[in-house]
Amino acid sequence: MATSRAVPNLAFRGLRGSRSPGEFAAAVRRAAREIGEQVACDARYIGRVESGEIRCPNYAYERVFLHMFPGLCLTDLGFTAREQVRGRGARAAAAPAPQHTIRNDEESDVLRRAFMTGGTATAAAVSLGLGATVPTPRAGGRFGETEVAAVEEAVRRIRLLDDRHGADRLYRQATEPLRTAYALLDSGTAARRSTTDRMHAGAGELSLSVGWLAHDSGRWEDARSHYAEALATARVAGDSALEAHAFSNTSFLARDGGRHREAVRAAQAGQRAARHLSSPRLLALLTLREAGGWAGLGDRTACEEALGRAHTLFGHGPGDADPEWMSFFGEPELEALESQCWSALGDWPRAARHARRAALLQDPHFTRNLALYRAHLAADLARAGRPDEAAANAGLVLDLLDEVHSSRIRALLARTARLLAPHAREAAVADFLDRRTALVTA
Repeated sequence: MATSRAVPNLAFRGLRGSRSPGEFAAAVRRAAREIGEQVACDARYIGRVESGEIRCPNYAYERVFLHMFPGLCLTDLGFTAREQVRGRGARAAAAPAPQHTIRNDEESDVLRRAFMTGGTATAAAVSLGLGATVPTPRAGGRFGETEVAAVEEAVRRIRLLDDRHGADRLYRQATEPLRTAYALLDSGTAARRSTTDRMHAGAGELSLSVGWLAHDSGRWEDARSHYAEALATARVAGDSALEAHAFSNTSFLARDGGRHREAVRAAQAGQRAARHLSSPRLLALLTLREAGGWAGLGDRTACEEALGRAHTLFGHGPGDADPEWMSFFGEPELEALESQCWSALGDWPRAARHARRAALLQDPHFTRNLALYRAHLAADLARAGRPDEAAANAGLVLDLLDEVHSSRIRALLARTARLLAPHAREAAVADFLDRRTALVTA
């Protein structure tokens, strides 16, 4: 059966004008932030749209594009009407439906083709948009744009789902595309060096994303292994950006595990790797990781010095060179990480002020982070001697637990419950403790 060739999207190309794909991608990310959306747009995504590979964007991108170009519709932007793209999916729906979620937009077609069709990257199923069972590629197999794009899309999909729902229910499913990516690198070859480099970068980022799911769901040894694998991949590929990301996550994990000296060293190594990447925001995050390590060591002077550097770097603003994985790092996260420093130093009122600001600034669209910030706030308020406020904020977190599945957040609530237990005669505290007990024993 003949396959249709992609038709270049000249209308979209015209809207880009004289801006480079990277500059236009940065404008898309800025527009997304304006309306509370999160898209991991880069130059490659713009190229795929303009080449016609993406016939219709997913709903998040649709909202952003319509915000950027008011008065235009999808077809004005050169895309195919969604109902036409979905026609193929509607026909497929006549078959027995699998018990999982699959997106119907053109982006996810790449993921499905790579992980569900023949060739070196095959899959038996997809769960939550991620490959679930992936046989090892044949020796001597080849990989190309389709497989690389699938790995990159898996990274984006994991991050999106984690933002909305937390890590606990995603981790096991997310390990399957990770195994495929590394099997492709081990057993496959690519026609071009640039494709191999992208596969190394994609596999490393996927390892970090899966490692974060392990980290957030309390599987710390698994997380440590995934982060180390990403760091090794970065070193083999000579990828400074991936190396900086791996050190950032390693520092975060070390801090959570009480290995504060390691957290400082990893954060400083990440700063060295990021030094020439022209991203002050990346350096700001790594410097905040360093501050967290110093706080854990009880070195207030070093912590305050690092916090000052982080604020200066953050003040330079976002830039086109910022890695796409850093889309979470805005002012709410800055406030949250600073709050955790003061908490580690035992300055509970100051920690609570920053945690409250993080929660107020956080767009409710990103449910997991909102729940996390409020959970930290509740713990800080409890330690600061304000049990009623602590219970009220902890109760707001309980309201989100139907949507958010994160062992980290549940552990914070358990800690807050222990701190509030001596105040159980107060009505607000009693209500929180009763509700939490009911959820735990359900």
